[in-house]
Amino acid sequence: MKFSKKSAMGLLFSLTLIAAGCGQTKTASDSDAASTSTPAATEKKLNVQVSFYPMYEFTKNVAGDLADVHTLVPAGTEPHDWEPTPQDIASIETADVLVYNGAGMESWIDQVKDSLSNDKLVQVEASQGIDLLEGIEDGHHHGDSSADEHNHDHTDEATIDEHDHDHEHGEEAAAEEHDHEHADDATTEEHDHKHDAGTEEGHSHDHGGLDPHVWLSPVLAVQEVRNIEAGLAQAAPEHAEQFKQNADAYIAKLETLDQEFKAAVTDSKRKDFITQHAAFGYLAQQYGLQQVPIAGLSPEQEPSAAQMASVIDFAKEHQVKTIFFETLVSSKVSETIASEVGAKTAVLNPIEGLTEEEIAAGLDYIGVMEQNLEALKLALNE
Repeated sequence: MKFSKKSAMGLLFSLTLIAAGCGQTKTASDSDAASTSTPAATEKKLNVQVSFYPMYEFTKNVAGDLADVHTLVPAGTEPHDWEPTPQDIASIETADVLVYNGAGMESWIDQVKDSLSNDKLVQVEASQGIDLLEGIEDGHHHGDSSADEHNHDHTDEATIDEHDHDHEHGEEAAAEEHDHEHADDATTEEHDHKHDAGTEEGHSHDHGGLDPHVWLSPVLAVQEVRNIEAGLAQAAPEHAEQFKQNADAYIAKLETLDQEFKAAVTDSKRKDFITQHAAFGYLAQQYGLQQVPIAGLSPEQEPSAAQMASVIDFAKEHQVKTIFFETLVSSKVSETIASEVGAKTAVLNPIEGLTEEEIAAGLDYIGVMEQNLEALKLALNE
């Protein structure tokens, strides 16, 4: 069933009237989010639905024990191609807060929001106020910069301060600049994303030409945490101070992570790295690195023979010794290129979800980002 068709959405929403009366199925990442399915004896916790793992991690750290946080995309599932079931829509309908990344990451979000009747639902677009990069859809960009970068203006009266990032380009600086406008009066309002994204319809992996992977920059993760804090405070203003304290404590960890990345890449031998798909543009931009993705924004995108040849030529010319792959998708393409150029493979995790093994090992966003840092340190100094 293609979720982009309005008729299908109408059927899904009708089914939510039945599904709303059913129990919710928790994913593995929900296991530590709520100790019981019944309200607390003294005070009702917020019911918060989040789209996928990074939103869970950020939200849970801000909410603490004041909310039950449930992840819609199950553990081990690649979120780019996930679509909500009628039960998922019913869970959103009955929630107090919905947190999603935005920037096109959740291709289903606009149609789901249009179908909801819960006027009290606080909707938090975590990427609001962040200057978004133009995405790399086909992977052919192996010049002097990791991606063409575009400024996106956001008009925002949210609680966080906007940070302006002016980005310089190498040989690809002739790309046209697109304005990504957000007109809103709070972090929880719906935003119109205006861009030159073409007129394709029904493409489940379409990010609208924008790179949604903002959570992979610790600095931008701070902004997402602040947006989530504001949304939770709107839903439960009596706990606003506690949410702020929790957010401050978690942001301190993110700031430490940021300093670790800065220290690691400052004197590295090289600044370029080859990765499976174009998920690391924000991280590369933040720390002066060059991302060379094999494929575009979606990890399931199959690179053409020409794109494969381009990456192989880049790897040989720059003597790249490590080709990165991911945990939630096949590593076949990365292994093929590594074999061709005599390189090894290693994991660089876009943290779009945790595997069951990672959950069992007690890993979280900070832990996986530290693993990413160690992998990059090795690759950038070979």
